[in-house]
Amino acid sequence: MRIDFRASPRPTLGVEWEFALVDRRTRDLRNEAAHLFARAKARMPDPERLHKELLRNTVEVVTGVCDSVPEAMADLRRTLHAVVPAADELGLDLYGGGTHPFASWTSQQLTEGVRYEELINRTQWWGRQMLIWGVHVHVGMAERDRVMPVLSALLTYYPHLQALSASSPIWSGVDTGYASNRALMFQQLPTAGLPFQFTDWSEFEHFVSDQLTTGVIDELNEIRWDVRPAPNLGTLETRVCDGISTFADLAPIVALIHCLVVDLDARIAAGETPVVLPPWHVQENKWRAARYGLDAIVILDARNEERLVTDDLADLLVRLAPVADRLGCAAELDGVRGILERGASYQRQRAVASETGGDFIAVVDAVVRELRASL
Repeated sequence: MRIDFRASPRPTLGVEWEFALVDRRTRDLRNEAAHLFARAKARMPDPERLHKELLRNTVEVVTGVCDSVPEAMADLRRTLHAVVPAADELGLDLYGGGTHPFASWTSQQLTEGVRYEELINRTQWWGRQMLIWGVHVHVGMAERDRVMPVLSALLTYYPHLQALSASSPIWSGVDTGYASNRALMFQQLPTAGLPFQFTDWSEFEHFVSDQLTTGVIDELNEIRWDVRPAPNLGTLETRVCDGISTFADLAPIVALIHCLVVDLDARIAAGETPVVLPPWHVQENKWRAARYGLDAIVILDARNEERLVTDDLADLLVRLAPVADRLGCAAELDGVRGILERGASYQRQRAVASETGGDFIAVVDAVVRELRASL
């Protein structure tokens, strides 16, 4: 089958930011998305910036088509300045973690819609378990034939993005020992997880044809890979990141993704061959970053060389600095160093739990405060 890719003439940027809705008193999840929508959209100049998700305890804030990280952050702030006061009226707070520390999946309600009902009917227990939240970043690409090579090259930096954004260490009242429990939860869905590393667009088209013919998917967007093409938008979509609780973390991570995709695309266009890891190394790096976060030792190449992910990040920031200058996000990219200094969200959550004797309500409080402080 033929899949058209609506190429973007410039490296545009789009961000999708998922939030859980938590009760201001109990800190448990509340299935109030419909009520929040009704109140928030009345305040918003562009109601399309607020989306529903699988469960009624979730809302997603999205940008329009942006040209830079500062523009995308300003777009998100405008929307949140309408959503947060509406949530206040309902006694709700927005929670930007990859998982909730103690909520039970059994009490969560499904958003109305045939698509969601079919997903749960097919995936059963694993689908109902999906109390997870993330951040998705779209980067516009000019050439369809470079999409798959850039995707494969970007997977080399999967653990860097996972480690920086990891924010789901606690699940169902237990510290899992993982920095990102979300990463391993989400891949249990049949079309989720790591993408296949196709050499060209025609292989992707053949794959999609097989999936549609055998009934694995009914629509292209049901392929829920951690990194995937979005042909209708003309973008490469990165879905690696856990939920993020503050602009101080979001802007640097979005800048890193923007710079990486643009840099890899330019190198491939110039005839260079970037590092592409074997699939077994990509899979191992995902697990290491999910397990150890910023303490992960990652595999760098097919020669099996390894390095602490934070050391590799330090060199990567230097390499990408000229790209960030061109894209207008030098300050935001440099903010990655701030995450390394203050700790990723999973580290901050564990510190609160340790300081409070395992009080997971205090953990939710801390995550909520981070968003409010950054608005």
